[in-house]
Amino acid sequence: MKESLVISISTIGGTRHFHVGKWYRHFWKGFSYFFVFGLLTLAGVIYYLSSEVDFAKLKQKELETESLSLNEEVTSLKALQEELQNDVLEREEKMQIVSDRLGDLEKVLGVDDSQQTALEDRLDIAAINSSVRVVMLNSIPNGRPVKVGRLSSEYGKRVHPITGKVKFHRGQDFAVKKGTPIYAPADGVVEVTRPSHKGSGNYMRLEHAFGFTSSYSHMSKFNLRMGDFVQKGDIIGYSGNTGLSSGPHLHYEVRFVGRSLNPKPFVEWGLNDFDTIFTKIEGIRWESLVNNVEQRVSAQLQLSLQKDAQSVDKSK
Repeated sequence: MKESLVISISTIGGTRHFHVGKWYRHFWKGFSYFFVFGLLTLAGVIYYLSSEVDFAKLKQKELETESLSLNEEVTSLKALQEELQNDVLEREEKMQIVSDRLGDLEKVLGVDDSQQTALEDRLDIAAINSSVRVVMLNSIPNGRPVKVGRLSSEYGKRVHPITGKVKFHRGQDFAVKKGTPIYAPADGVVEVTRPSHKGSGNYMRLEHAFGFTSSYSHMSKFNLRMGDFVQKGDIIGYSGNTGLSSGPHLHYEVRFVGRSLNPKPFVEWGLNDFDTIFTKIEGIRWESLVNNVEQRVSAQLQLSLQKDAQSVDKSK
């Protein structure tokens, strides 16, 4: 006799019998095992996920603590950077004062006057050929750093527009709109790019040949990074209103071995009035500089002639 399971259900209307075969019993038994296994697996997954959530929360707290620590460190480094920038500015200011005093002392002793008196005798302007002039104009700052804009402040003593104190203004200010392109006045390399919201604001300095540098203050944006090489006419950045500034403008300076010079003669200097710079800017041994450039041009010319001669010999 085959094994079977009979389920009887009694009601008012009578009794009904349901026969459950062996196959159905195995099915429901397997289904029960599967259901129980599923519940256990689900419980295990929930427990695992719960542990992962707790671990993730712990990691999140650790990251938040680390982030807070890093933010504090960044804030501290920014404060240190500003302190160092202010220290650099103060040191440059002191060096400039010393340089100015040395210049005044030279004038009192008559050093500049004696050099200027003998300049015309030592330097034959007419004998300077066009190649030498081009090299000098490509190497030493000349022309306007901005193509548009009026001159709003000259080089010399003035009343500062913000502080109201009388202070020596070591540059030339061009009143221009924010975002006006700034052009390199000569070939050189970017020596300094210093972002700041104080003093000179966003500041850049280019190092040119023969000890000359040019600097640009209150910029809105740098177009180059420190160490980049530039050619005369390249856009180095854009004017702005950063730092201690009463309005959008460019503060432009020219220096020779650290000593500030009046930028105006350099701005007005060009091929058509080449000799004006020699009489307007004192304290530079122009005759030595010109002789140096002439030797370089001569050496380059000789090298070029040698290469041409070698090319001719090879072609024969």
